[in-house]
Amino acid sequence: MRISVLAIGARMPGWVEAGVQTYQKRFPRQLDFQIKALASPLRSASADSATRRKQEAEALHKAVPPGAHVVALDEQGALWTSAELAQQLERWQTAAMPVALLIGGADGLDVSCRRQADQVWSLSPLTLPHALVRVVVAEQLYRAWTLLQGHPYHRN
Repeated sequence: MRISVLAIGARMPGWVEAGVQTYQKRFPRQLDFQIKALASPLRSASADSATRRKQEAEALHKAVPPGAHVVALDEQGALWTSAELAQQLERWQTAAMPVALLIGGADGLDVSCRRQADQVWSLSPLTLPHALVRVVVAEQLYRAWTLLQGHPYHRN
């Protein structure tokens, strides 16, 4: 199974890469977890946030692997507990199709990403920095995988 996190923003602080790699190394070979960083559109005085979101959405849509189950990360999405995320992961594995998780830029996701997604997932009702979301997603997916394996990483 392949899970691709498609995220706007190519230049992240070192702690983001280190945090993500910590969990990437822990996943088994059969669960291929990758982050694909997509460049943010250049900011200009003439481009407002809606225009930037549309440009980012185009890049995200182009990066989605063919036949992928698309999950948009948005604060207005469904809130899943760790156990519910484990159930989602199990469904995704059973469906045997790639999964693409979409993370917007500093201005959030364009509405087209939410509309075209198969699911919309909220990590929190809080607004999180998009760099931090990458680390949280990696950790939560690892936690979900350990729950399915009966591994003691997750403690109730």
